[in-house]
Amino acid sequence: MSDYTPNEMMSVTAARALSGNDVCFVGIGLPSEAANLARLTHAPDLTLIYESGTLGTQPKVLPLSIGDGELCETALTTVPVPEMFRYWLQGGRVTVGFLGAAQLDCFGNINTTVIGDYDAPKVRLPGGGGAPEIAISCGEIFIVMRQSKRSLVERLDFVTSLGHGMGGNDRAERFGVTTKGPSRLITDLCVMEPDPETKAFTVTSLHPGVTREQVIENTGWEALFADEMPETPAPLAKELKALRALKKRTEKAHG
Repeated sequence: MSDYTPNEMMSVTAARALSGNDVCFVGIGLPSEAANLARLTHAPDLTLIYESGTLGTQPKVLPLSIGDGELCETALTTVPVPEMFRYWLQGGRVTVGFLGAAQLDCFGNINTTVIGDYDAPKVRLPGGGGAPEIAISCGEIFIVMRQSKRSLVERLDFVTSLGHGMGGNDRAERFGVTTKGPSRLITDLCVMEPDPETKAFTVTSLHPGVTREQVIENTGWEALFADEMPETPAPLAKELKALRALKKRTEKAHG
């Protein structure tokens, strides 16, 4: 029996996708957890940027929102939001955007707006915030989310943030977006990467103990698997220690 949970496996794997050379635009929730774990372990020089204008922030606890004072208090500096988007994001100075999603399709398009019909939704979600701009302006996009047929769907109820559109070169040809787009999807079951030609997400590694059948059962589209599919490396003790300490501090701080 493993000494870590599927969620811990997901966060550690997502954290490993970042390097100390990255400038990362961070979404709240799972992306924030993964990005800060990377900073606390193998990538201390990682630069974290949040939508509220905080540059080089080093939170001791995970923020509840982009307006959490922890981000400003621990940042190298805080700039106006228009400067954040125009100079840093649209200026091509952010290497990675780290996002989550309520719904995701096989081409990496994201829904964080509504579940159900837009005019009469079953659930109204928080919305796009800065994610639509992050999705098209960062050098590439990593997505981290828990996997189920409710979250990985064949068709989105609403497209909030552009991935690879309808697949292939649609992102550039139809929308004129030349950044790389979604390049990695990390879930609690596996890692997926877009096929070089079709851009459809393809499983490139399974987490320890996870089977193909589990992935298929928890994917709303027809799951695709790479010819060579190694096992995702398990979390190291130091990674789990850092993650658990971060979450414990956060729980204590937020009551």
